[in-house]
Order: sequence, then structure tokens, then C-alpha cells
Amino acid sequence: MKNNVYLPSKPRYEILDGLRGVAAMLVVAYHLLETYYHGGPSQPLNHGYLAVDFFFVLSGFVIGYAYDDRWDRMSTWGFIKRRLIRLHPMVVFGSFIGALLFYFGTCSSFPLIDDTPWYVVVGLMFWAFTLIPIPASMDIRGWAETNPLNGPAWSLQWEYVANLLYALFIRRFSKVVLAVCVVLFAVLTIILCLNIDVFGFLEARSYAAYTVIGGWSLTPDQLQIGLTRLLYPFFCGLLLSRMDKLIKVKGGFWWCSLLIVIVLGMPWMGLGVEGDDRWTNGLYEAVCVLILFPLIVAIGAGSSVKGSKTEAINKFLGDISFPLYITHFPLVYMQMSWVDSHKEAPLATHVFVSVCIFLLAILQAYASYRLYDVPVREWLKKKLFKAA
Repeated sequence: MKNNVYLPSKPRYEILDGLRGVAAMLVVAYHLLETYYHGGPSQPLNHGYLAVDFFFVLSGFVIGYAYDDRWDRMSTWGFIKRRLIRLHPMVVFGSFIGALLFYFGTCSSFPLIDDTPWYVVVGLMFWAFTLIPIPASMDIRGWAETNPLNGPAWSLQWEYVANLLYALFIRRFSKVVLAVCVVLFAVLTIILCLNIDVFGFLEARSYAAYTVIGGWSLTPDQLQIGLTRLLYPFFCGLLLSRMDKLIKVKGGFWWCSLLIVIVLGMPWMGLGVEGDDRWTNGLYEAVCVLILFPLIVAIGAGSSVKGSKTEAINKFLGDISFPLYITHFPLVYMQMSWVDSHKEAPLATHVFVSVCIFLLAILQAYASYRLYDVPVREWLKKKLFKAA
């Protein structure tokens, strides 16, 4: 009988948690560097944005592992409550930090900040707490993000879509149906990566042609990009969990971490004089999403750090992974403002400020995890579920 008891969590694939932390740190570094390189091809950590696609593969795998065999003891509403307890406290906290630091981000890159009254910021903060996308007509920063207080929340909006689809429909799919979906969605990924404008939406993104960059706005092209970035990775991760074909490697955490660093740090492909071979960058990103990320997840899930010296490092990275990803960007907004007003500062000063913000983001993530996320989740479990 399905009841309202909070089922104990299964043993975790500990390396996958650690790899999520590695990728989250690279995302922070990518965003800090983006302030100086503006996402251009000379960016040292050029493919940092691919971390989101890696997160979606991880999500599909973990959701399948954690919940596929529990539907005889768990209702759809019970699943939704579990996912909200796991994710939403930090979603709220990230938007709160974004509102708290909003006016410290004033600079030429954000032309709307100075004209935004405080009560509008507060109102949009409460809207952002729901994770419902904010339309471009209500933008208060200037980038038309679905959450102008905390940009990376866009990927959590797609994560919630995937969780809801899983609970309502996808959990009932057989392996064969899942495999067919994976093939179809792989085609969508190739279409996006090679900039094939099948649906007539991609013309507006010439700046990001032959990449998967996008998904954070409500325009047709951004919706196509966001949905494409979600579908193949999530379905592939889910299928991978059901196939249970994992790969055991000695030192799996370090090998997988190295692969992630290489993949996300790879230079932009196809920088010819005329740019005619930019399609090679799209091909590279397609290979990363379609092959390399599932491979890394298979190795991470099949390997172990139990009893090794790496276990403590892995646990720390896993603990801060989600808090770091969802709270760091308000600090990056401030970095952008500081850089905008200190263009003539010495290089060493810019490096020092960026390193300090990186370390502050990690400290903020760890503190929010220990002092806020864990206690709030425990409190919600007691309020929303019966005691076992």
C-alpha cells in the first residue's frame, strides 16, 4: 500500500556526488573567467557550459536508481514531495542571496538594475522562490533570464520538468521505449550542435552557433535549446541506470575528474580565418553529450572510493556540489560590477579578486549546506511525511 512514510534513501553512488562537485567548481571558474572573456573562443575554460548537460545525465541516472523500484510503495505526490525537499530549499536560498546582493551588481552589463525599485526586487524574489520562469517583460537585470536574481536557476526549471515527466509518464516506459527515445533525442542533440535550423528558431543565436549554449530564456530558440539539452542526457542517464552496465576502474574518481576537466577545458574548435569549419566545435560537443558524459557516469557509478584516502575529498565535493552551483552566481554578478568599475586595476588585483570570490563561493556553499540545507530538509521530512 502506498503511504505517506518517507522511505529511507538508498546507498549513494558516492563518486557521482563527488563528480558533481568537480563539475560545479568548474562552472564557477567558467563564470568568473566569462567576466573577462565574455564567453568568447579565447576563454581558457571554454566548454564550461557543458557541465549542465553532464548534470542532466547524472540526474537521469540517479532518479532511475533511486525511484524505479519504489512505485509500489510511493505515490506520485510522494515522489514530488521528496524531490522538492531535496532541491527546493537551496533554490529558495539561491534566489534570496540574489535579491540580497542585487544592487551590488550595478554595471554597464546590467542596465536595468539602477532603475529597479526595491519592492520590485522583493516581489520577484518571492516569485523566484516558486521556480516559475519570469517573463522577459519583467526582467530587472537586462539579460532576459527566467530568474534575473540567480541565472543558473534556469537549469533547475528544466530539472523540475524532467522530474515531473518521469513521475507522470517516463517511469512506465520499458527499456525498449526508452532506447527509442534516446535515439530520437540524440538526433535533436546533433541538430542543435550542428546548427541545423529544422524548426526555424536558431537564426537568432548566431553568436552561439555550433554550441549547445542557451536554455535560460522563454524565446522560441531558447526553449528549443533548453528542451534539447534536457531530453537526451536525462533519458540516457535513466536508461543507463536500468541497463546496469557499469564500468569499474581503479582510481575511478580521479580518472573521471580528469576527463571532466579535459572535456570542459577543451579550446573552441574550428577557429579558421573565415570560420567555415566551426561545425567541428558542434561535432565535439555532440560527442561529449552523446558519448563521453554517459561513459563518465558509467565509470563513476561502477567504481568506488570506500576506504580510500579520496573518500573524504569526494564527500566534501558531493556535499557542496548543489549548493555551490545554485548560490555562486550572485557573487559573479558582483565580480562583473567590480571589474566594470576597476578596468585599470593591475592584473594581479583582478586575479586576487577572482580567486577570493571563488573561495567565498565554496565557503558560502559549505555553510549553506551545513547550517541551512540539511536542517531545513530534515524539518520538511518531518512536516510532510509520517514517521516510519
